[in-house]
Amino acid sequence: MNVKITGKEVKATEAIKDYTEKKLERIEKYFEEDFDANVTIRTEKNMQIAEMHVITKSNTYRAVTEHKDLYASIDKDIDILEGQIRKAKTKRDRINKEESIKVKELAFGGEEKPIEDEILKTVYYDIKPIAPEDAKLKLEETRNSFLTFINVDTGKVNVIFRLKDGKNYGIVEPE
Repeated sequence: MNVKITGKEVKATEAIKDYTEKKLERIEKYFEEDFDANVTIRTEKNMQIAEMHVITKSNTYRAVTEHKDLYASIDKDIDILEGQIRKAKTKRDRINKEESIKVKELAFGGEEKPIEDEILKTVYYDIKPIAPEDAKLKLEETRNSFLTFINVDTGKVNVIFRLKDGKNYGIVEPE
């Protein structure tokens, strides 16, 4: 943050400079890059006027206020600048979000394509050695259409499944 304070018809004392720099730290959190702040203080009749310009790489923000007290005028300027910066940041974030949605829509051709030919779910369970008749009874207890088990007689992995008629079963057994 680079701060330049100029006084017209009013001397910019160290106290005013310190106060202004301290208040400008409030808006420093909104910027990732360094910024310049030009502050001009002046007096017209019985009013103290503070004019602030905050210049970044992408934007310029300006606030001018007058008050009987110079410190109150500086506070009011900081509030105005903070509001302008927040509004610009919100607008920029919204535009970036809309742009990312548009890019996503263009990538999908404007509509979501159904997922095809992908493994969508994986289920893990223990395979226990049981007889084919016990596997048939266990399959009847569940709503699943198949059951993997280790055949006690052969020691190989088998799959028992329901046939389309819903009454009979089939077994897949490796050679």
